Amino acid sequence: MGPSWNDRRLERRVKPGDGKPLKPFRWWQMTRRSLLSLPLPVGGGISATYTVEVKHGGDRESGVVRARLYRDGLCEAESKLPARFPVPGGTIEVRRSEVGMRRCHFVADGDGSETRLAPDPRSAEGRRMNFAREHPAASALIGALSVVLLLIGVGLNLLQAAQPISEIPAIADSLGTFESPLRLPVWLNVTLGIGAVLGATERAMRMRYHWLLDGGAGT
Repeated sequence: MGPSWNDRRLERRVKPGDGKPLKPFRWWQMTRRSLLSLPLPVGGGISATYTVEVKHGGDRESGVVRARLYRDGLCEAESKLPARFPVPGGTIEVRRSEVGMRRCHFVADGDGSETRLAPDPRSAEGRRMNFAREHPAASALIGALSVVLLLIGVGLNLLQAAQPISEIPAIADSLGTFESPLRLPVWLNVTLGIGAVLGATERAMRMRYHWLLDGGAGT
């Protein structure tokens, strides 16, 4: 099966890069910049390293968040997100949420097999991956806690949204109104909201995404 209409649309958005060299990663960019790389064969027994850069705060001039593709350290292409870069043997697909990376995978032509690009070890994604490798039990516990925080956030949002929706005249006339059984103090609402953001951020560091849990932060 060939690429879908949407895949072709994303590929048409790709523009040539400016050829500038990739700047080294600095520690203060840990949560503001993502760098992920993968070596790919380019023919004749030669391989090249492809690196995707995403600055989460957007471009300095326009504020638009873009993905830039570097080949062996030189900018080869760029695109608004979501992005789909044609590369030798397949494509590199890049998506993000409001809190970080959502996807950065090489998808092979033919069988469609996927390989996630490896994050720079100094980035938030790289540090989280190293923590998971060195402390698998603690990493699993943190991952489970992130899901719990997001489930609580989703549940509270649904309960609080149900009441004003049920008061729409057409719905109220046919189904009646719904009164939320929860009356949480402002401080607890804020605390749970912060917890949900932290949970989403932790999952973004591992490039985990589910439409129900993380959809509120997706782009």
